[in-house]
Amino acid sequence: MLIREIQQKDNKQIAHVIREIFHELDAPKVGTAYADPILDTLFEVYQDKRTKYFVVEKNGIVVGGCGIAPLENGDASVCELQKMYFSSEIRGRGYAELIIEKCLNFAKETGFEMCYLETLSFMTAAQKLYKRIGFENIDGPMGNTGHNSCQVWMTKKI
Repeated sequence: MLIREIQQKDNKQIAHVIREIFHELDAPKVGTAYADPILDTLFEVYQDKRTKYFVVEKNGIVVGGCGIAPLENGDASVCELQKMYFSSEIRGRGYAELIIEKCLNFAKETGFEMCYLETLSFMTAAQKLYKRIGFENIDGPMGNTGHNSCQVWMTKKI
């Protein structure tokens, strides 16, 4: 397994991974990452100097990923952990924690002071991981992500 920065050739594979997870979990498609108009162009989206997206590659195939970017319509010191999804074959093997660490290190190096994330309430395994690495629940959403189906919001000082 290899964790690396996204490349343009990865766009189709990571979009497929993300969409498949929504189907697998019967998760809401509207108001989530599934419906994001940028989902098919993540390489291009994460080219700004304050953004980064990492993918997990297994035998030449992208099987997951996670990104970091400024929180849309948020304070300039706040970033958002974005689009963290892994195919079922690699879940529970520690890749999420490794990729989050890479994202948070980049965020700190880039001058962010706080990281925000949002998730669906039934994604309890992800929430346990976030809490274990220092994220805390907050009472409502921050910024304007367009993900109005997400009911869990968390932050971590970095």
